[in-house]
Amino acid sequence: MELRNELLKSIWYAFTALDVEKSGKVSKSQLKVLSHNLCTVLHIPHDPVALEEHFRDDDDGPVSSQGYMPYLNRYILDKVEEGAFIKENFDELCWTLTAKKNYRHDKNGNCTLSDRDAFRLWCLFNFLSEDRYPLVMVPDEVEYLLKKICTDMNMEWCAGELDDFFSQDPLQQNGITVWVFLEWVNSGRLTRGTEKDTVTMAIQEVYQEIIEDVLKQGYLWKKGQLRRNWTERWFILKPSILSYYVSEDRKEKKGSIPLDRNCCVEILSDRDGKRCMFCVKTPSRTYEMSASDTKQRQEWTTAIQTAIRLQAEGKKSLHKDLKQKRHDQRALREKQKAAKEEELQRLKQLQEEKERKLQELELLKEAQRQAETLLKEEEQRRKQQHEEMQRALEIQLRQAEQARASMQAEMVLKEAEADRQKKRIRELEDMQKLLEEALHAEVTARQEEEAKRYAQTRLLSEEEDKMKALMQLKEEQEELIIKTQREKQELRQEMDNKSKILDEAQKQLEEVRVNRQRADQDVMAAQRKLRQASSHVKHWNVQMNRLMHPIGPGDKRPSSIVGSGFRGTIGGQKDGRVKSSGKSEEKGDANEPGKENLHRSLSNCPSNASSVVEMETTALNGQLKRNSMEMGKSVQRASTEDQEDTQEDTPTEELMR
Repeated sequence: MELRNELLKSIWYAFTALDVEKSGKVSKSQLKVLSHNLCTVLHIPHDPVALEEHFRDDDDGPVSSQGYMPYLNRYILDKVEEGAFIKENFDELCWTLTAKKNYRHDKNGNCTLSDRDAFRLWCLFNFLSEDRYPLVMVPDEVEYLLKKICTDMNMEWCAGELDDFFSQDPLQQNGITVWVFLEWVNSGRLTRGTEKDTVTMAIQEVYQEIIEDVLKQGYLWKKGQLRRNWTERWFILKPSILSYYVSEDRKEKKGSIPLDRNCCVEILSDRDGKRCMFCVKTPSRTYEMSASDTKQRQEWTTAIQTAIRLQAEGKKSLHKDLKQKRHDQRALREKQKAAKEEELQRLKQLQEEKERKLQELELLKEAQRQAETLLKEEEQRRKQQHEEMQRALEIQLRQAEQARASMQAEMVLKEAEADRQKKRIRELEDMQKLLEEALHAEVTARQEEEAKRYAQTRLLSEEEDKMKALMQLKEEQEELIIKTQREKQELRQEMDNKSKILDEAQKQLEEVRVNRQRADQDVMAAQRKLRQASSHVKHWNVQMNRLMHPIGPGDKRPSSIVGSGFRGTIGGQKDGRVKSSGKSEEKGDANEPGKENLHRSLSNCPSNASSVVEMETTALNGQLKRNSMEMGKSVQRASTEDQEDTQEDTPTEELMR
């Protein structure tokens, strides 16, 4: 949070420098360039699309600081890591943007400060300024900074000129801006003719001390760890580390000593030809060093102890702690001043009340004196009126004396009453004090009661919101339960339907398998018949070839011989066929009727045997063709049924899967 506040101070100067018209708004193109430069010096990735998306509703118009802050916090400052960038480079970027517009030298053209000194004073001003905008530095912090610069220049601080400067404008008592501060320093009132190099060195030392947290720096003699020789080094002490270099230009760093709460510093006695020795003990090693004199040794040991104390207290910067303490002291002084003014106001009111009471008392005394005067006048008038009436006058005189005595007694009573009134006034004053204390206690109690009631109301509203959310979640849960039950019933019905379909498919599958087995048996029977028919066809073709030989003119034989021979031939052929195809005779043949007809026709054939043979052969061939066609149809039908069984089996198996 402290780093973010410091960065925001410098960014505020850069943003106001881009606001040329002082309207509180900057163009989007300038903010793009500023954002890119900030990401570059802060070493964070830059997203060029983020700014466009953030301000996509305001593409042409300028962007105010309030509109730029969300983008700055989200895309830049939230990604900043302490120690990942150089703070001085970041400050130089913002100083370059704001100095071109706001930083001016004095009216005569003289310049006490260089640009580098002005930049460092600007950084010191930002560090010591109040955490409110526009940034100002209160007179106490201005005096603190100028005192440190004068001390480093070995000059005596003169507070008269600064008091005169603040007394010229009463508004500056609340704080001055950095440009007014730089203008006052450039006027030469602080330096009073001091050389520029001296001023530059003083400002640089104050800058290193406050901004870079350098508690002390200078030359010391250090004893080596391995060679054990003494070497002069330039040491720089910061709250967390003691670094040492070859020379004060800090170009070649030789090492560093980390400091924490476990470290300590001790003073050593003189030895090895070295004096003013001391050592820094760390958990891992002891470092021996030697200062130029006793004063330097005391300053170094005190500074190192301060750094160790800061580490033990968990603080990162001495001057941040001192700044916070000064701020707390100013707040306490302002609070005491306000309380004192309130007390004076209350005393003034009491004094006025007392004066009013005294005035009332004086009026009472004046009335008493007037009454006495009137009484004397009346008495004289009565004496003049009743001079002739001596006796009556004596009587009246005695009565007047008695009345006078009674009046004196009454006066005594009135004086006693006045004393009682004074006492009563004092009691009332004490009572007023008690009443004011009681009223203050009552106001405090009412404020606490209102705070508790507000907290109670907020808790009740949160509880009511949570109850609404809980009831909504409960209703949604009940709807989901009902929907789940309904889906569960639908799934059960669907599973029942699928199980029924599966049972029917299994039954159909069994029927298809039985039909397939039957078809396989029919195919096997048809194949057997086909083989028998083919063997028969071959046999009859052989017989027909034999019978188709023509009979010559000299070959006429008796019909009995021819019939017997023909029958013998056919019988022999038949016997041969029976031997060759015994298996077909066991099961029967579809061509047996045709063969018996052929035998009968041959046994009864006339002498014209050739015509009879031709007729029988034609009939046998027709019968064989019909048998072949029937066998082909049966085979085709069997193969078709096999394919249908296969097609029916495939979806059934898929359904089973």
